[in-house]
Amino acid sequence: MIDEEATSMEKLEKRGVINTWIDKHRSIYTAATRHAFVVSIRDGSVDLSSFRTWLGQDYLFVRGFVPFVANVLIRAGKESGETSDMEVVLGGLASLNDEIEWFKSEGAKWDVDFSTVVPQTANLEYSRFLEALMSSEVKYSVMMTAFWAIEAVYQESFAHCLEDGNKTPTELTGACHRWGNDGFKQYCSSVKNIAERCLENASGDVLAEAEDVLVRVLEHEVAFWEMSRGG
Repeated sequence: MIDEEATSMEKLEKRGVINTWIDKHRSIYTAATRHAFVVSIRDGSVDLSSFRTWLGQDYLFVRGFVPFVANVLIRAGKESGETSDMEVVLGGLASLNDEIEWFKSEGAKWDVDFSTVVPQTANLEYSRFLEALMSSEVKYSVMMTAFWAIEAVYQESFAHCLEDGNKTPTELTGACHRWGNDGFKQYCSSVKNIAERCLENASGDVLAEAEDVLVRVLEHEVAFWEMSRGG
């Protein structure tokens, strides 16, 4: 019996804390990474007005995401004990400048005037959630878990739109490649490795908080996709 328990623990460790949580919360994870909005892009049935809505709302979100990532960078420098953490997060922060420029270019192409876009409820609630995560009371491991989840949802969602058999409209492939490319996948993997390392030695209370934050990120992502579809 003891050997069986040891084997189970070993399998759990190999599986990883985050993957175990994803299995546990598979329904909400699938809802976030295979949302009907994403599927509609992949099968070519997307309402382009929904894409324009997403474009405007996500531009506003990304501008608010920058301070969050900057905060993660500061915490990585002070608390991680690993210089590689700072390098990974710094790379993500630097790429956000290109991302904002991309949004501006797409806005011009799709005739979306970002100065007139008003953040909708789902956007405001997600932004408030990020602001709360920047509190010094939030553990570094919890913040990194959230950071990974936010990035991973887009990576998996848009990579799905590029997989074999897709009918993604040509004018949307640029958006899909921005988050669905292999380089971004590797970056997400690096962030996940940091989160996993931090969670390895976390207390039960911190693990529970990190799991809750993971689920809440997924719920916010689903709400954001719904908002884009006019839901």
